[in-house]
Amino acid sequence: MSAPLRETVSVVVLASGLFWPPALLALSADAPPVAGAAAPIAASVNPPPLLLAANYRDSVDPSAYWVSEKLDGVRAFWDGTTLRFRSGRAIAAPAWFTAALPPHPLDGELWLGRGQFDALSAIVRREQPLESEWRRLQLHVFELPPATADEAALTFSERWQRLRQLVAAAGVPWLEAVAQFRVADCGELAQQLAATVAAGGEGLMLHRADAPYLTGRNDALLKLKPWHDAEATVLAHLPGKGRLHGSVGALLMQTDDGRRFRLGSGLSDALRQNPPPPGTRLSYRYTELTPAGLPRFPRYWRVADAF
Repeated sequence: MSAPLRETVSVVVLASGLFWPPALLALSADAPPVAGAAAPIAASVNPPPLLLAANYRDSVDPSAYWVSEKLDGVRAFWDGTTLRFRSGRAIAAPAWFTAALPPHPLDGELWLGRGQFDALSAIVRREQPLESEWRRLQLHVFELPPATADEAALTFSERWQRLRQLVAAAGVPWLEAVAQFRVADCGELAQQLAATVAAGGEGLMLHRADAPYLTGRNDALLKLKPWHDAEATVLAHLPGKGRLHGSVGALLMQTDDGRRFRLGSGLSDALRQNPPPPGTRLSYRYTELTPAGLPRFPRYWRVADAF
């Protein structure tokens, strides 16, 4: 059985009237800690300290968690006035899209559908949004950052209920609350994972039901996928042999901690002819880490997002 999370969440009030855990004030290096100051959170370009998922482990009791599909979307944080990427940069969303959002912080993902990440990425990167494209998008929200002192100590179960109420009150088709469900044990969780992946999904997310609002990477939020993924930097292009003669056979990659490995599986013929230049950050998938800390059976996934 997983031990309960016990973390006190203190809050302060900003000029906007929102209550935030102190960590969230890092949204702006000079954000005022008391009411009456002039700089709102929306002026920040620094990354908001959000809750980040740790990897699921077999020792975790899944019955203590709410479970949902892991959406292959773009993380989006609504601070009550501005929609932002995880980096803190403002998203160029149409005015009608954000006008319908509640004046309450929301955390979620912009989503176009399963297997549509590249198309979604192209849409949200535009400096001038195209209405016809944004009409196809939805903001799927899964977390409710506190807007009152009382909300700061709510459990995830309680926050999710309030989140559903806010979404229902907005009454627009492009704002959805991510569906959550419970499982009894690891066996049922495995069945749900298999069904999700078979339907084209990425995997599952697990929110600890009794967790207060937390930020950073911890066990309040877990991700479960049939593979692992990570990012590394292209160092060089390695020549191909045989059928691949004259094109790139593999990419020499380097992880953030300095480990080097070859990445060839998953590269399309087009990528081999026009490979990403050295310095490019790539996302790759792998089954596990070797004793030396290298990815086993790494496979190219996509160019890493820079949101």
